[in-house]
Order: sequence, then structure tokens, then C-alpha cells
Amino acid sequence: MAIATDVEFVDLAVTPLRELNQRLHDLAGDAPGPSRWRVVNPNGAHAVACGLDAPLEVEIAGHVGYYCAGMNKRASVRVRGNAGTGVAENIMSGTVVVEGSASQSAGATGRGGLLVIHGDAGARCGISMKGVDIVVRGSIGHMSAFMAQRGCLVVCGDAGEALGDSIYEARLYVRGEIASLGADCIEKEVGEEHLAELSSLLERAGIADVDPAEFRRFGSARELYNFKVDRAGDY
Repeated sequence: MAIATDVEFVDLAVTPLRELNQRLHDLAGDAPGPSRWRVVNPNGAHAVACGLDAPLEVEIAGHVGYYCAGMNKRASVRVRGNAGTGVAENIMSGTVVVEGSASQSAGATGRGGLLVIHGDAGARCGISMKGVDIVVRGSIGHMSAFMAQRGCLVVCGDAGEALGDSIYEARLYVRGEIASLGADCIEKEVGEEHLAELSSLLERAGIADVDPAEFRRFGSARELYNFKVDRAGDY
């Protein structure tokens, strides 16, 4: 069966959000239907294009609220505006792009895929990330990458306080200034493999005017992996 190439147009000023999400969910398992969608007048609605599980292209023309593109799997979602709390939360695969800025907890607990934010991101960006790659063209807020386990967080701007607190094996790359590092997060050497990784992530994010050589790398000192009574105050 041929895949539809026309763009399906949905106006949230007249179509209920629940109806939009149900239509997108009905395409799970490669069910026949439109593969390209354009959503207008989101007006800050929450959970737009949440829980997708199909190779769809969804463009959202405007600002969205909480948890846009949460639990995304295989789809490519582009927000032509700003996003509220938890954009791409628990993303499994696919790509989510925010052309504006994002509020707190962007990409939280993400297990795979790519999240790109072309503006700034608020506090707790990448909190408990478990394999997602996040690229932020601007700056990020405090407690970002808290308990980050796997994946990469690339910040082309500055980072707030307690970056990488209680981090596990995620890799953090920051181009600008850092207010402070969190517990067990330290600066590490940037090798050729890291420069290659950075170059690939910036290319995938569509950021061509930033030099990978200008970034510093941060990760776990591995001092909190096992409980030590003399360091109880650090846990």
C-alpha cells in the first residue's frame, strides 16, 4: 500500500486535542494513514502529539504547554514556538525539535532519540536521562542532568548551578560558563572520540556555526557509586 504524502491539517481551535492525539495513536504499528501532519493554533495546549509510535512527521505551528511529544517513539515532531514543562519526557526514539525555548525538565528520563532546543532550556534539563541525546543551542537552568545515566547533553550556552549532580555515565558538553558542578560531577578530558561525537550531534541538530573544539566535557567521578559513611553528607 502506498504511503500518503499529503499533509494532514488539524486546527486545534476547532478540533479537540483528544481527537488529534487519538488519530495519531491510531497510526501505531504502521497502520495506513497520513504520515505528515501540521497542527495549528495549539495555544499552549498540554500533551500535544504525546505517545506517538509511528514514523510520522508532525509540525506544530505555535507554542505548546506541558509534556509535548512525551513518550515519543519513531516520530519526528517539530514545535515552531516555545514548549512548557517536560517536552519529550521519556522519549524512546525519533526526534523532537523546539525552535523556541523550553521550560523545566526537558527530555526528562529520555531513553533514546534526539531532542533539540534552539532557544534556552529551564531547570532540570535532561534530569535522569537514560540514553537520550539533548542539544541546546542556548543556555540551561540549575540541576540539569541530575542523576543522568546515559546519553549526551550538549549546551552551546551557559549552565546553571549543580550541573550533573549525582551523575552516572552520561556525557555533558558545555561551551559557555557553568555556575557550579553538582556532587560527583567533574571536568574530563576532551579526546578525539568526544570531538567526533560532538560534531555528529551538532550536525544532527542542524547547528553548523558552532565549533566542537570550544566545548568542555563533564562526567562522573564515580565516587558515589558505593555508599561510604564518611561521605554520607554528599548523598
